[in-house]
Amino acid sequence: MTGNRNIVVLLGGPSAEREVSLRSGAAVAAALRSLGHTVDEIDPVPGDLRIPAGADAVFLALHGTYGEDGTVQSELEELGIPYTGCGVSSSLYAFDKVITKRRCIRAGIPTAPFVVFNDARAPWPEGWTAPVVIKPTRQGSSVGLQFVDSADAFPAALAESLRHGGEVVMEQRVLGRETTVGILDGRALPVVEVRPKSGSYDYSSKYTAGRTEYLCPAPFDAPTTARIQEAALGAFHAVGGRDYARVDVMVSGQGDPVVLEVNTLPGMTETSLLPKAAAAAGIGFAELCDRMVSLALLRRNPRT
Repeated sequence: MTGNRNIVVLLGGPSAEREVSLRSGAAVAAALRSLGHTVDEIDPVPGDLRIPAGADAVFLALHGTYGEDGTVQSELEELGIPYTGCGVSSSLYAFDKVITKRRCIRAGIPTAPFVVFNDARAPWPEGWTAPVVIKPTRQGSSVGLQFVDSADAFPAALAESLRHGGEVVMEQRVLGRETTVGILDGRALPVVEVRPKSGSYDYSSKYTAGRTEYLCPAPFDAPTTARIQEAALGAFHAVGGRDYARVDVMVSGQGDPVVLEVNTLPGMTETSLLPKAAAAAGIGFAELCDRMVSLALLRRNPRT
């Protein structure tokens, strides 16, 4: 990006991921200021979004509902201000795990079998065998995520997941290696492998220092790495993604990728997974943030 810009960083917000968003936004704001940009940090109030006059672009460091589901994107479209990341429709599609899976299926992108529930009294579905994963249809950061190893544990897990939203999706659990793939400006970054030191990669493992090991580039052979990246890019395109995202992909024991979900506004602290992948590709954190703003500005000024 050329020259000093006036950039607004939206952070915090009303979702269950507010604290993570505050950390993302603070890191982004510091990085952009280090490059000489003028930065305003705003904790938005839904329905009363106020952007200072003279802002060149908005950097969305929000996570979860309001920030990632197309709502704030729609508000910014009405204000005519360019913003980072995916647009209204693709944000809505990616935030809804069921829509994401259906669009992946139509596009031929591998994803796990699933069933949807909205009633805590629902019985164990006929023909299914454990282990399974239950998670809210519209949440992020592993909020409400439940791992179920037997049908007996299903009722309690279903009720707990439903506490975080009116609808949940149950997937056949893919046993294998957990990875995530950052996407930046239409290309897949090096694959990150996620290895919890104990248990599963739940909210606690994700946000407690030292609980998880991250390997980047992930130690796969070249053909497997290419398949993982191809599946991630396919899912990104299936939801109509633009600019950047992070796609979570399980890899089976046979080396087959299975897409879990698309994160359109992934964590943006310097230790978050998209920045880790960018660093492995030789892109520092400040440069990454700068590129994200540049991509947004292209939608207003084609030569910026």
